[in-house]
Amino acid sequence: MSSRRKYSSEFKAEAIELVISSGRPVIQVAADIGVNEGTLGNWVRVWKEEHPDVGADEPGPVEWAKYKALQAENAELKREIEFLGKSQRLLRREATIDDYYAFIWQEKAYYKIDWMCQQLKVPRSSYYRWTLPKGPTPTQVRHNKLTVEVERVFGREKGMAGRDQITTIVGHEGVAVAPGTVGSIMKKQGLRAVRMRAWKKTTVVDPAARTGHIRNHMQDGEGNRDFTATVPGTRMVGDITYLQTGSGWLYLATVIDLATRMVVGWSMASHMRTSLIIDALTMARDHGRLHSGGAVFHSDRGSQYTSAGFQGWCAANSVTQSMGVVGVCWDNAVAESFFSHLKTEMYHHHDFPNHMAARTAVMEYIESWYNRRRPHANNLGLPPARALAEYQNKIHQIAA
Repeated sequence: MSSRRKYSSEFKAEAIELVISSGRPVIQVAADIGVNEGTLGNWVRVWKEEHPDVGADEPGPVEWAKYKALQAENAELKREIEFLGKSQRLLRREATIDDYYAFIWQEKAYYKIDWMCQQLKVPRSSYYRWTLPKGPTPTQVRHNKLTVEVERVFGREKGMAGRDQITTIVGHEGVAVAPGTVGSIMKKQGLRAVRMRAWKKTTVVDPAARTGHIRNHMQDGEGNRDFTATVPGTRMVGDITYLQTGSGWLYLATVIDLATRMVVGWSMASHMRTSLIIDALTMARDHGRLHSGGAVFHSDRGSQYTSAGFQGWCAANSVTQSMGVVGVCWDNAVAESFFSHLKTEMYHHHDFPNHMAARTAVMEYIESWYNRRRPHANNLGLPPARALAEYQNKIHQIAA
């Protein structure tokens, strides 16, 4: 224990008062009250330096000490009232202990931490533990993982997947997340899916073609358009589009299954003769994508589809032709929708120096992205290939 004595403000004031009012020497008063002579002399000296003009009628040391104590008490009361006003929000029912700690951290420049902990009845040691560096919260950990997933899918799909598509893709991979969260992450990370203008297509009609026997099979009993199918391989649509390259035009013909929206047949060439569309349907047939009981194939009335050669191929392969009205784009909306996706998601973002480069990119888009990974609303978010696989599994289960 320290042998050094501590004296209260009141004791000091009374000792100084005794020296000044009695006129007795400091050494005598110090001996009488049991205080070191030097200590008492220092008290008196400081007092006189701070109050050089004090007269007989002025307050003495004791009165000054009481005045100072009252000032300090008032200041403390004012501080407590001010602090209470600031901390009112902590009195609400849902305030957590972290809210208390955060408030202390916020106010530490204005009040002593120990004093605030005492006022708020918060253990000082707990507060200091709270201020130590902490790892990410569970919410932050999940958000960081989602960010990695979104960036991974966006990069893998070469920027072609937008908010809703990424939401569906990661959902199929076992990561449940809301579209709004994906959109927020994409915005924060600067990820923008490629979306540009659509294309303009031209249908060349052969007025001499004999098509009177071909009707529109893509209508219901009331004449409304019906581009649906329940059994894969039974109802198809197709069309031709133009792709410009450094070595001239490249033409793409497609065959799309309405049950799964899979591109089951495609062909590319530097011409748009009838053989182009026959090759696309031949691919669908050879890959087993045409139903053995026959299929309906719908197209516009372009000269390739109305040609005698194509009509003969369809008849020989149990394919019933279906055609819409010239100039009505909605009469082949599914086929044109695919071309829109192809061009806005891939084609318009590349300059192809030659046919080979364009052919490779189109093949990759169709087989790698569109058929196997791109979510489709018609399939409740499933990619076409997965929708086909689920249908086949269901048939096998029924047969078993």
